[in-house]
Amino acid sequence: MAAIKDAKRIVIKIGSALLVDRDSNKLRLKWLKALADDVAMLRARGTDVILVSSGSIALGRGVLGLPMVELSLEQSQAAAAVGQIQLAHAYDRALGEHDIKCAQVLVTLEDSADRRRYLNSRATLEQLLRFGVVPIVNENDTVATDEIRYGDNDRMAAQVAVTAGADQLILLSDVDGFYSANPMQDKSAYRFDVIEKITPEIEAMAGDAGSGLSKGGMKTKLMAAKTATAAGCDMAITEGSVMHPIRALEEGAAVTWFTAQGDPQQKRKVWIAAMKPKGQITIDAGAAKAVIGGGSLLAAGVRAVSGKFGRGDAVTITDLEGNAVGTGLTRYDAQDAADIVGKRSQEIEEILGYPPRGPMIHRDDMAL
Repeated sequence: MAAIKDAKRIVIKIGSALLVDRDSNKLRLKWLKALADDVAMLRARGTDVILVSSGSIALGRGVLGLPMVELSLEQSQAAAAVGQIQLAHAYDRALGEHDIKCAQVLVTLEDSADRRRYLNSRATLEQLLRFGVVPIVNENDTVATDEIRYGDNDRMAAQVAVTAGADQLILLSDVDGFYSANPMQDKSAYRFDVIEKITPEIEAMAGDAGSGLSKGGMKTKLMAAKTATAAGCDMAITEGSVMHPIRALEEGAAVTWFTAQGDPQQKRKVWIAAMKPKGQITIDAGAAKAVIGGGSLLAAGVRAVSGKFGRGDAVTITDLEGNAVGTGLTRYDAQDAADIVGKRSQEIEEILGYPPRGPMIHRDDMAL
């Protein structure tokens, strides 16, 4: 498990109870500014940072003056719509003090289940990070009815970490780690420093939510850990209400680390290689050499396309002799791919009627 300072890309999840004062339903601005200091520290090291933030419903509740009782689904969605504006402005101001640009990205768990939407989300996050922007990701609570009912922003944070290829996911929570039992009820409960494998015994120790604002308990955090670690991403649960929580974590704050099972890129390649191809793309010798050398597959190097596949589907890549080069996720459907066989990038827009989506298959979406 790499130290935080060695991580190339980190996803940080912020729970509602940390961001919003439970009595006033107002933003904890001083804490948010301290978190922004931490983000600036990570960015100064060259680390990519993505924030997954709860809080829109809690903030919207305060703006609308709704009582501290269980809200109906429609009330939750309305509160989320109002609170999301407050949340975005708060992050923009806090990060702007460090000359850091941020972007609002609203997603649902369906965006990771549908391969086309998954690729779109991944491409958007990658482009934002290349621009030096910090994406602020939140559930699209106005449409994500199941997520509102079950409140698993933890699991969504893990999906974001997988989508972005992060090597660390840090859940800033209202507890300082994973315990053998609820420490508020059982004085003999102990905290795990490191969990290398999530066993049935570990799962049996998980409890439910313990605060009024946070709806996701240890069960959802374990689900997040399963998703993240299986994709090669270490995950931490740590108490986040202290000022500068990431700095505190680096300086030895209490935490439970779930150990990744491999490397994010390696795991992604395994995932792609295991997919059932829906078509075949035949490439010339020059393209084969470029792909084997770590390059992306451009339309100019393609010689033939066969099969029925959609954008985001897996296809087999073969050379002119029929030897399998690898498997990749194509950025074009079968018809469009066939139309641009052998064409250079500047010709594609005129043929298809829309700007090219980059390479036919990006190197990150390819398993050789």
